[in-house]
Amino acid sequence: MIHLFREVMLEKQWMGQQVDRSICVWFWEQAFPARDSYKVPSVIASPAHYLLHIVREGITFLACTQYEMSPLLGIEFLCRVANVLSDYLGGLNEDLIKDNFVIVYQLLDEMMDSGFPLTTEPNILKEMITPPNIVSRMLSVVTGGSSTVNNILPGATSSNVPWRASDLKHVNNEVYVDLVEEIDATVNRDGFLVKCEVYGEVHVNSRLSGVPELTLSFSNPSILNDIRFHPCVRFRPWEAHQVLSFVPPDGAFKLMSYRVKKLKNTPIYVRPQLSSDAGVCQVNILVGMRNDPGKPIDSIALKFTFPQSVVSSDLTANHGSVDVLTHKACTWSIGRIPKDKAPCLTGTLTLESGQDCLREFPTILVGFKIMGVAMSGLKIDKLDLQNLGYRPYKGFRALTQAACYEIRI
Repeated sequence: MIHLFREVMLEKQWMGQQVDRSICVWFWEQAFPARDSYKVPSVIASPAHYLLHIVREGITFLACTQYEMSPLLGIEFLCRVANVLSDYLGGLNEDLIKDNFVIVYQLLDEMMDSGFPLTTEPNILKEMITPPNIVSRMLSVVTGGSSTVNNILPGATSSNVPWRASDLKHVNNEVYVDLVEEIDATVNRDGFLVKCEVYGEVHVNSRLSGVPELTLSFSNPSILNDIRFHPCVRFRPWEAHQVLSFVPPDGAFKLMSYRVKKLKNTPIYVRPQLSSDAGVCQVNILVGMRNDPGKPIDSIALKFTFPQSVVSSDLTANHGSVDVLTHKACTWSIGRIPKDKAPCLTGTLTLESGQDCLREFPTILVGFKIMGVAMSGLKIDKLDLQNLGYRPYKGFRALTQAACYEIRI
């Protein structure tokens, strides 16, 4: 049984064994006493069932089983369901699911058969079930028909590469490879780097005719950890030679994900100084470039929330803009660091009466974006294409951005 719910519940059951809907009430009461979904274990054992769940864009995907099974299988299937729905509907929210609940049920019917995952590739599902669009909705209203299911089974369902049709043709044959990395870093109050690692993904957008064979190699694959591949990747070439050999799906997809641990440097530094006395706290925050990545660092922003004891603030910056919201959240938007001066935020915080000094200090969250650089040091060596009767265009890009970049005071 699988449930999708936020305020409204959608339910789909397989295997012919009905599971009472009250299990969802039990899950909601036991697992969400504080409504903080990120602190809830992904697998929970109830008195009679095993519950697996994920949360995407505020929507809870809940799977219920009466028998023991691999938890990763259930969680991965829920992730596939969420990804397929997001691809079909152009996002994930309550209104989209309610407006397209018929397609949601049709997709669930095709994605699992008798309790076992069956077809989870979006390219094949789109040949079986037409994605919603304005034209199809207007035709269904005019003609009264509401079926979006294709009567012809896609040939790729019985192919060795079920994620790709065999008769694809494109006028412009091209393939793009993107390295997208996110930095997670923690700096303690003494300014020392406690943790710094990169989570990265290799995204491919393939518009190639026929059934091409691609081989992607890196100049330094030994730095990669926790690697996860798309099903199209052949594991043996990677295990033997650290090269990615695959027949790509048509369109955009995530080829692999990875982590690079224990990085020694971060691209920028933040030096906060807070001193308080007589009910006033002096603030001085300096931002500068620590390690030049070779490309401009854009969209630099600092966010933090004032402690409850702060009643008012007077902050100014020599570069960028400072916004203080009503719920005591402060955002300092810097943009790019100028060459002639280091951005600095100064000012005072007024404490509530009866409190002389600040006893609770905020954590600063740093955001930035660097185009054209992979901060992990990962570099693409070459991309070879075989089984082609034409010469395609190949493009490569890289992007690094901050994810959970914390400065603790």
